[in-house]
Amino acid sequence: MTESNNLYTLFGLLFVARCLYDVSFIYIFFVFESDDGKQQSLHSLWFPILLQKMSRCHPDCQRAAAAKVEDDPAERAATVAANLISSARVILKLDREFTEYSAQFLVDNALVAKKPVQQGPQQRSTFTMEDCLEYLVDNASPKTESDLEEMAKEKQRRAKITVKDCLECAFKEGIPRYEHWGHLGCVSKVPPFASLMPRVPVKGEVVEVKTLEDAFELLTHGPVGAKLHVFSPEIDLVGENGVYQGPLSNGTSYVGLRDVILVSVNDVNGDVVGRVKICYKKKTSFTNVSLTQMFTRLAHNGDGSQTIEPTGLLVDFIVPRLSM
Repeated sequence: MTESNNLYTLFGLLFVARCLYDVSFIYIFFVFESDDGKQQSLHSLWFPILLQKMSRCHPDCQRAAAAKVEDDPAERAATVAANLISSARVILKLDREFTEYSAQFLVDNALVAKKPVQQGPQQRSTFTMEDCLEYLVDNASPKTESDLEEMAKEKQRRAKITVKDCLECAFKEGIPRYEHWGHLGCVSKVPPFASLMPRVPVKGEVVEVKTLEDAFELLTHGPVGAKLHVFSPEIDLVGENGVYQGPLSNGTSYVGLRDVILVSVNDVNGDVVGRVKICYKKKTSFTNVSLTQMFTRLAHNGDGSQTIEPTGLLVDFIVPRLSM
């Protein structure tokens, strides 16, 4: 059978499997060897429209997304980290234009303990139809007790992920473009052959500062990651043109810290205001945040862990300092 017929057969199997098993192929990136022995990317050569149609969201992903009030902490941290990398690369002219990189890759790989490489045959640079079918069967099979234990460990890992962890992951592993990996919130298991996905190398270091003055210095070079103390209903009512000032009444409720990106600082009616990009309740927007407002939070019902010392609304600033 010719190479072309093999590829068409593979696509046929994928479409049949989509109908029978209802699985997602967002991760699949076809790599094959041409007649001259060089690796070719099917994604960049053939069937770009077909691949786009095949990467539609899995129904399990849709159900999981519908059940969430907002993205989980790992997804929010990864989104900020990927955005900071995109901004830094375009500012340094490493990319010609703003390029979106995969936040889901960072969710899948941050804080993952890599297994030591075993001595033996050279790692494969391609995968076969058998690999693909094995992945399909694995996704369609009922979850075993071992699978459930692994899922519990995965949940614990994700709960610990921070923006710093995501940036360090990108420095260590590189990062694929958005279209080369699963969408944010994808619940499909990452296949072993996902290691064949092309990644952009990212070199540099993570820089963290605590004070606004130091954050302003970092801001002269590009957007800065931060954490925002979020209170409701104030965050819901501020709107795009208002100024978020934290708790304003006794009826306010502390939501917690949310990862944001500080993009600029301006004077608004005599107040120093930061313009931040925030994803809250699955909606991404820009919000003005007062940088002069301070607040404190006392222990509730004797729970000292809920105490917050006097602080500003924006804290814990971070950037990736890329090297050329």
